[in-house]
Amino acid sequence: MPNDRERFAPGELAVVLSHYDLGVIHSAKEFPRGSRKSPKLLLQTAGGNFLLKRRAKGRSDPYKVAFAHALLGHLIRRRFPVPEMIGTRDDNNSILQLDREIYELFEFVDGESYNRSLEHTTHAGKTLAGYHDAVADFETDWTPPAGVFHDSPSVRQGLNAIPTTTASHDSVVGHEAALLTATQELYERYDEAAEAVNALGFAQWPVAIIHGDWHPGNMLFRRNKVVAVLDFDSARRLPRVVDLANGMLQFSILRGRSAPSKWPDYFDETRMRRFLLGYGARIQLDADQRRAIPHLMIESLIAESVVPIAATGSFGRMPGYGVLQMVRRKVRWLMDNTAQLEHWILE
Repeated sequence: MPNDRERFAPGELAVVLSHYDLGVIHSAKEFPRGSRKSPKLLLQTAGGNFLLKRRAKGRSDPYKVAFAHALLGHLIRRRFPVPEMIGTRDDNNSILQLDREIYELFEFVDGESYNRSLEHTTHAGKTLAGYHDAVADFETDWTPPAGVFHDSPSVRQGLNAIPTTTASHDSVVGHEAALLTATQELYERYDEAAEAVNALGFAQWPVAIIHGDWHPGNMLFRRNKVVAVLDFDSARRLPRVVDLANGMLQFSILRGRSAPSKWPDYFDETRMRRFLLGYGARIQLDADQRRAIPHLMIESLIAESVVPIAATGSFGRMPGYGVLQMVRRKVRWLMDNTAQLEHWILE
C-alpha cells in the first residue's frame, strides 16, 4: 500500500525552524499519527522534545486556528492537560503563517494510547467533565466554528448524494439497490433521532464551548489517567450533552481489524457506563438531556460516516458501501436498546 502521507520539504523545514528559538536540534523524526494530510515532526533538542505540524488543507483557516489557540491558552491557564504552545522567536506568536500555510509547534507530551481498559474509559469521562468546568468562563473575540451533527441539513444532503458518489466503487457494483435501501433507512433513522432530541428541548438547553471530537485518538494516557487532550479544531458552542453522547459512543464502539462487515453490531455497554460514571462524578446533566443521549449517539454515528463517504465514496481507506452497512447494523442495535440505555442513564 503506497505511503501517501504528506511530508515537509527540506527547504520548507529550514525556513520554518528559523522562526523558532529551539537551540541545537539533535534529531527530527517523522511522527506518523493523526491526519495523513498534516505532516508532523518530532524534534529532540537539548531543551526538550517538541512536535512541529503543518496544518492540513481545509483546516488552515487562520480565524478558526486563532479561535482554537485562544481556547488552548485558556485551558493552559486553567491547568487543564493540553500541550503547551511554543511561540515564534520574534513575536511569541503561536501561529506561524508562511506562503498560505499555517505551522504550529507544541511541547511533546509522552503518553500511551487508549488501551480500552475501564480505568482509561472512566478517566476519559471524568476529564471531559473537567474540560466542561474549565471552559465555563472562557471568553474570546474569535468566533467559534458553526455546525453540529444534530439535525444537520448537510448530513441529509450527504445521504442523498452517496448513491452517486459511491457508484464507481467496485464494492457497489451489483449492490446498487442494497446501497439505496441502506441510505434510505439511515435517513429515516437520522430523522427519527433528531426529532426525539428536539422534542426533549435541544434548542433551550444551555450551551458552552464543547470539544466536539472527544474520542480515544485525541487523548494520551499515563498511569490510567489522561495526561493530554488533543485536537480542538471541532470546538464550538453547543449543549454539553453533545460531547457526552459522542464520548459515550466513541469509547464503547467495537471495531475490528477486518472488514467492517465483520465488526460486531453491539457496543461495549460496560465501557459506555463507565464513561458516563466518570463524567457524572463531576457534572450531572438534567433528565431530558440524559434521555437524549441514545438518540444523539445515533445521529453522531450516522453523521460521522456519511460526511466523508458523501465527499469521497470512502471512509478513510475503507469502501463506503461496507461502512454504511456496518453503521446500519449498529444503528439498529442502538434503536433496539434505547429503552434499556435510557433506564441506566437516568439512574
